[in-house]
Amino acid sequence: MTGIVNHIKYNRSEKDTRVLRNRVFEGFVFVFSIITISPIVLIIGKLIIKGYKQINLDFFTMTAPDTYEAMTALRSGEVIPGGILNGISGTLLMIALAAIIAIPVGILIGIFLYENDGKRYANIIRDITDVLQGIPSIVLGLIAYFWVVKSITNGFSALAGSTALAIMMLPLIIRSTEETFKMIPASIKEAGFALGVPYHKIILRVLIPSGLSGLLTGILLAISRIIGETAPLMLTALGSMSVNMNISKPTSAVPLLIWEFYNDPNMVDLIWASSLLLMILVLVLNLVAKFISSKRNA
Repeated sequence: MTGIVNHIKYNRSEKDTRVLRNRVFEGFVFVFSIITISPIVLIIGKLIIKGYKQINLDFFTMTAPDTYEAMTALRSGEVIPGGILNGISGTLLMIALAAIIAIPVGILIGIFLYENDGKRYANIIRDITDVLQGIPSIVLGLIAYFWVVKSITNGFSALAGSTALAIMMLPLIIRSTEETFKMIPASIKEAGFALGVPYHKIILRVLIPSGLSGLLTGILLAISRIIGETAPLMLTALGSMSVNMNISKPTSAVPLLIWEFYNDPNMVDLIWASSLLLMILVLVLNLVAKFISSKRNA
């Protein structure tokens, strides 16, 4: 009887010890989670506090002011006149061009890797894609400078900037396309072949529609990666103080404007507002990509 009582006490003690360890571990996880997300919360909070006052209708419909206008407004305690329309239009133009270049090429290469999985040439392309993803953005800007600025447009241009951004988009689109197609059951493609459907129609009407959500997720993540890039655009698009939609001419972008504002102490408020806008755009793109991914996995 005494042995049974001691055994019960031992089990209770062991159970209490396990519960205590679990609670301690959960406490550590909670603390380190707070530490991890606190910089993000602080950054977002700082941008909102510093940037919201400058965001108004003029911010989206007018071009950037000059130093005198900004200085006069600051001395009067008013909101800086003007906005970043030239940067917004340039960003949208170059992202659209980069998407036109990168999406078809990236999807085709991803399909090639999927169809030739394990083959030597496909493995070489996959390795090159992985290396390309790790190359610094300023190096890709330098490549676009020699390819486009020096050889095609003979000057800084939106085309050169979009070329650099397209190169940055390619690795994400290629790998997301390959992984998406790997998740599609092989029986779907085999059923198409059994019905005598041509190969290109199986790709266009079966595989791509079946993996559309995965493809969209990869594209959105690629766009969110390039939307805030500055270094490659400094070597290719250069910037412009006016709205320019000519792809062969220098064009501004929101990140370029932030860099230009940084060199002028009178433009500090516009720096915060522009940074807030960029953060919101990236956040929205990532949330949309996550939503599409969750729908695909549901």
